[in-house]
Amino acid sequence: MRTALPIAAVAALLTLTGCTPADGAGGEDAKGAGEGTSASGAPGGALATLAGLPVKKRGSQDGYARDRFGSAWADTDSNGCGTRDDILQRDLEHTTHRGKTCAVTSGTLTHDPYTGGTIRYRRGSSKVDIDHVVALSDAWQKGAARWAPRKRIALANDPLNLIAVEASANRSKSDGDAAAWLPENQGYRCTYVARQVAVKQKYGLWVTRDEKAAMSKVLNGCPSEKLPTGGNPTEAPGRFKAK
Repeated sequence: MRTALPIAAVAALLTLTGCTPADGAGGEDAKGAGEGTSASGAPGGALATLAGLPVKKRGSQDGYARDRFGSAWADTDSNGCGTRDDILQRDLEHTTHRGKTCAVTSGTLTHDPYTGGTIRYRRGSSKVDIDHVVALSDAWQKGAARWAPRKRIALANDPLNLIAVEASANRSKSDGDAAAWLPENQGYRCTYVARQVAVKQKYGLWVTRDEKAAMSKVLNGCPSEKLPTGGNPTEAPGRFKAK
C-alpha cells in the first residue's frame, strides 16, 4: 500500500526535479508547457531560466506598430549617440565615423552571427541590419501590448536585445520566435536562444508552448550556456514618448 507524501515533501520533490506550475496554469496555456524541457542546466543559466518563464498563448497583434516602441534608435542611454550607431560601434571592427560625430560610416562585421560570413558595412548602402533578437511584434503579442510606453521604448533600444547581423538573414527571420526561425549558423544558436531567454526574463515577457519546446531543444544541447546580462534599464527616461 502506498503512503501519501506530506505536502512539504511533495514541494521539496518538485523543487529538486525542476517541476513548477506554468504561469496561468490551466487549459491550453498549461497543456504541454514543459514538453522538451530538461531539468538539467547550470543554476542561473539559460536553460534553468527558461524553465521559469511563463507559458501562455500568443496574444493578438491588434494595435501593433513600430512607433508604439518610440522613434527608431533613440538615445535612451544619454551618451549622445543613437542606438543604431552604438550597436554598430560595438559589433563592427575597423569602424570610421562622419567627422567627430557618432555616425558610423564604414566597418566590418567579421563574423556575422546568423550566417558566419564576413560583411563590409557602408552607411547608406549596407548589407548589415541591427536586429531585435526578440522581435518587437513578438514582444507585443507576448506582454508588451500592456506596457507603459517608456518600457516599450527601453526594450526597442536595449543593447541586450540588439545585434548587428546580415540583412537578408534578419529579413528572413522577420518577427519569428524560436519556433519559427533559428540562425543558419548552428554554432550561434545556443547564444541566440540564451539571449532571447535573457530578454524575456528581464522584461517579463512570456513564451508559447511551441516556442519553449524549440528553445529547450537548442539549450538541451548546451546545458551550461550562460544567461547574458546587462543592457539598459527597463524604463526609458521620461523625455521619451511613444503612442
